[in-house]
Amino acid sequence: MTKNKDWFVSWFDTNYYHTLYKHRDYKEAEVFMLNLVSFLKINKDTLLLDLACGKGRHSIYLNTLGYNVIGADLSKNSIKKAKKHENERLSFVEHDMRKPFKTKFDVILNLFTSFGFFEDDAEDIAILQNIKNGLKPNGVAVIDFMNCKNVILNLVAEEIIKIDTITFNIKRYVENGFIVKEINFNADGNTHTYFEKVKNLDLQKINSYLNSVGFKIKHTFGNYQLEDFNEETSDRLILVLE
Repeated sequence: MTKNKDWFVSWFDTNYYHTLYKHRDYKEAEVFMLNLVSFLKINKDTLLLDLACGKGRHSIYLNTLGYNVIGADLSKNSIKKAKKHENERLSFVEHDMRKPFKTKFDVILNLFTSFGFFEDDAEDIAILQNIKNGLKPNGVAVIDFMNCKNVILNLVAEEIIKIDTITFNIKRYVENGFIVKEINFNADGNTHTYFEKVKNLDLQKINSYLNSVGFKIKHTFGNYQLEDFNEETSDRLILVLE
């Protein structure tokens, strides 16, 4: 059985993670990026950071639109895959978002619920401080988080997903202030258990984090079409910060 206090360190770096999510809809990410860069009126000279980029799906698409992008992620495995797409205006680096950045950016993107992983609020707040410190003057940050209230209302408690030769038994529940996905499966002759744990953060709680580092919410959206946020019905909680 595989467990880890920092669940993302072990889980994101496995091939099993990439197997489970191999069918993710890249089109959805592309629509979001098109809507976002249009709304923010980001010019092509802008330097963007895709923080917690995974295999780089957002970074790669932004680069095809002509943007200069750096993708950063903790997972060595994900960065190795992403680096296959590098060019003179697209690069990928291993980076723990709890650590400060050496470069200043015009725009920092934290997408697809890549926030709220830590037991201690201070660690999440430190990440926001790093993002704020990593922006150039008049820079903009975007956090794309799930709408926790809606997620909890529609939580699927148990699910079985078979992909290739692996049957993933998935349980979802709320525990100690976290929305938890417990992933159990047999592979390579062993039984594995991994967790995805994201803090149950509503807009009020996130805003208290933001205020503590001097960030202000400029815009709030509820989906990738950038429609208004509704706490009861919206799929996402997307924040534009300055």
